[in-house]
Amino acid sequence: MRIAFYGSSLLSSYWNGAATYYRGILKALAHLGHEVVFYEPDAHGRQEHRDIEPPDWCRVVVYPATLDAVAAAAAEASSAEVVVKASGVGFQDAALFDHLLANARPEALTVFWDVDAPATLAELADDVDHPLHRQLARTRLVFTYGGGDPVVYGYKGFGVEHCFPIYNGLDPETHFPVPKQDGFSADLAFLGNRLPDREARVEEFFLSVAQAEPQRRFLLGGSGWDDKPLPSNMRCVGHVPTSDHNAFNCSPLAVLNVSRRDMAQTGFSPATRVFEAAGAGACIITDRWPGVDFFFDEGTEILVAGSGEEVRAILAGLTPEIAREIGDRAHERVLRCHTYRQRAMEVDGLLTEYFHHPVREAAE
Repeated sequence: MRIAFYGSSLLSSYWNGAATYYRGILKALAHLGHEVVFYEPDAHGRQEHRDIEPPDWCRVVVYPATLDAVAAAAAEASSAEVVVKASGVGFQDAALFDHLLANARPEALTVFWDVDAPATLAELADDVDHPLHRQLARTRLVFTYGGGDPVVYGYKGFGVEHCFPIYNGLDPETHFPVPKQDGFSADLAFLGNRLPDREARVEEFFLSVAQAEPQRRFLLGGSGWDDKPLPSNMRCVGHVPTSDHNAFNCSPLAVLNVSRRDMAQTGFSPATRVFEAAGAGACIITDRWPGVDFFFDEGTEILVAGSGEEVRAILAGLTPEIAREIGDRAHERVLRCHTYRQRAMEVDGLLTEYFHHPVREAAE
């Protein structure tokens, strides 16, 4: 099928945590025979911070951040069999979605792909006039970055009939074990952008641990932390490009995952970095959220902490040998159960099934 996908950015992970998710899913869909075009706005400095150049498996269209350019890019949806609008494109999202729905052919399969479903559902509940209410009524499928049954039931509560979580995964050609690098050496490392609904949890699960463990070394990666007061034993390296993720994950004794508040409360929403770190064979310590054991076995493939004190306790019992064993088992599990090829096969089946559904049924 010809897929027109409108998202934040495929080329840059700068302030764009969904980048590797898009790359993994769409690359695998292309390898299954789909023709993919990705449309992204030239906004938020992402084109100046590209991680990759346009790949050979996908055509990428970068359009200026103007209303006229939005309309022109959306007009190209008329040639697609599947039209996907992702959440959080970052420039004129509502206008873009209206243009896409107007330009999509009557027989086309229209999809809203939500990469932050807990936040979106909260916005819909708070604002009865939110444009997404009327746009969803004209959209045939909703895919979500995760969230499990709570997200599915949430969308159905707003009249969406067909909603399917498509979880993050691993592209083993991109994330894999590499030799350790001294520049990323630490006892515990965390990689994530500074966001309002994550910062307090990072303070609890990471900064407080560093303050209480002055003899240990901590490493912080991600955008936005430059002016954050940090403990003296914590080194901040700023934005870490995708090409350095493997070394970042392989070099410390362990890596920490801290979910955003809404994601942790909803559960069943592991970040892309969890699968990337597992793909690199890292020993992962994650904050606790519902559904962890749906993806990895607690204690043998991943370590789970409910507080900063529990992170400290885990570190106290962690040796390089134990960390390596846990990382190896996580690596085996992610290759067996959580690759983007597996996710793409699920998407492929749903696109095929619902493309042949009568439009009337999808709108009921």
